[in-house]
Amino acid sequence: MTTSGVLPAQDLRQLIETGALAADPAIRDDQIQPASLDLRLGPVAYRVRASFLAGHGRTVAERLEEFTMHRVNLAEGAVLEKNCVYVIPLAERLALPSGITAVANAKSSSGRLDLLTRTITDGGIEFDRIAEGYHGPLYAEVCPRSFSVLVREGQRLNQIRFRQGQATLSDAGLAALHAREPLVSGEAVISEGLGFSVDLKPASGTLVGYRAKPHAGVIDLDRIGHYPVADFWEELHSRDGRIILDPGAFYILVSREAVTIPPDYAAEMAPYLAMVGEFRVHYAGFFDPGFGHAAAGGAGSRGVLEVRCHEAPFVLEHGQVVGRLVYEHMRERPETLYGAGISSNYQGQGLKLAKQFRMG
Repeated sequence: MTTSGVLPAQDLRQLIETGALAADPAIRDDQIQPASLDLRLGPVAYRVRASFLAGHGRTVAERLEEFTMHRVNLAEGAVLEKNCVYVIPLAERLALPSGITAVANAKSSSGRLDLLTRTITDGGIEFDRIAEGYHGPLYAEVCPRSFSVLVREGQRLNQIRFRQGQATLSDAGLAALHAREPLVSGEAVISEGLGFSVDLKPASGTLVGYRAKPHAGVIDLDRIGHYPVADFWEELHSRDGRIILDPGAFYILVSREAVTIPPDYAAEMAPYLAMVGEFRVHYAGFFDPGFGHAAAGGAGSRGVLEVRCHEAPFVLEHGQVVGRLVYEHMRERPETLYGAGISSNYQGQGLKLAKQFRMG
């Protein structure tokens, strides 16, 4: 065990016992993941005029008084409408001890539904970044981008990860780890993380991804394996290893490489280069210890890419590097691994939509 690194599940339990992590209602055991904690929506959402950060010396509650248009009751379920911005107080709150920082991110299913989900805090000047010593509530800012969604109190759209000290591997450290235990199938592209590319030449067939339909219906987040794919997505086919991304459109693609996260490490997805193209790989970015790893029942898992094109049409070609995984040390090996004895929807995945859709 090291003194620095990402806190594993057993350390999260200690934070709960000491009150550094608290909630009303109390935190459930199934919220605790190998290297993160799922966060739950509270009973009310505030429809706001625009996205905002609290800023130095100001609380989110104060800013809500400025920007709220109306309140939405989530206790019995309510629709969050496409392209509207909502701020939702979360059930969890923090009293971080000295030396502990936190970072939040959308859960995988949120990203695959194109739900822009970010965490804001009192005094916060960045989304999803929580400073050492923060004492206060947590809020989710949610903006459905492609589909309106039906949500309820207690649902989990985002998650939080805690760190002590410096956890990120240098390029030299990442290269040494890859030499000991291959992290990716094929050649490792290492530059401020492990690069990964897009697969537009599948081993069989021509299906390379999906594009969200612009005028689809409402998705109830509790309905798992329920919705026909064709009602919400257009299939994308390629015979020449390239596609043209349309401005404003949202795509689900898949990485060419199969990725492994060893049990003593965690990773986070990040953009490759700001100027690599007129698109970005989307926001759901945590990879838990054991993802794709043999110890957790995996043999490498490909990363699903949630891609949004920006101002101009852009040609995306097979093998183009589109993102990177930043690897971090765990402070200690987690008591459970992704895919081993816990509910892990995306272990061993290929091209796969969110769990609400009926594939095949």
